[in-house]
Amino acid sequence: MSRSDEIRSFPPPVTADDVGLAVRLAVELLREVPPDAWDGKAGSLDWSCWETVEHLSDDLFSYAAQLGPAAPPLDREVPFAWERRRPGGPANALHADREAGPGGLLQVLEASGALLVAMVRTTPRQTRAHHVFGVSDPEGFAAMGIVETLVHTHDLAEGLGLGWNPPTDLCARVLARLFPDAPGSTAPWPTLLWATGRAELPGQPRLTTWRWYGTPRR
Repeated sequence: MSRSDEIRSFPPPVTADDVGLAVRLAVELLREVPPDAWDGKAGSLDWSCWETVEHLSDDLFSYAAQLGPAAPPLDREVPFAWERRRPGGPANALHADREAGPGGLLQVLEASGALLVAMVRTTPRQTRAHHVFGVSDPEGFAAMGIVETLVHTHDLAEGLGLGWNPPTDLCARVLARLFPDAPGSTAPWPTLLWATGRAELPGQPRLTTWRWYGTPRR
């Protein structure tokens, strides 16, 4: 058995610390963005870089929120009101104050990440909560938050001309947790980009539709 197969077959759990690491690395990269670049397009997305960070922040916030109630709903999301600021823009429950500038935007991202870190760390592992791709547990929501962070930072880096290469072991753990059918013979980061419809792999065309599987496995 290859080393990559071993990682995929017997992965350690995804943790709150992993969420914190992903968000910290993303924020460190995005601090390099010039103030006048935030309204440019984020890679292959139809959103601006500013909107993409707001969307990512909203993802992290909403995953934390699903774990918050004493009895999380299993058939719907916690009913925050999501709205679009423009046609085709992301539907968010939270937005950053433009007057606070890029520094404020990144504080919103940090704060949302910290909320998910705290909820994953303190929520009993047997807790279950709703997600559109299926009911999941705290580890599953941690993995979802990491995937959102890694791939949307990729979108941002692509649009901004920045380099972004997240830790291999982190990519391997979230692949194993959420994408059990992804190829196990290719490097984890390119495989995660393939699994989320952002790249091709040898012999594997770019996906036009994709999903993850957050069903608890432990």
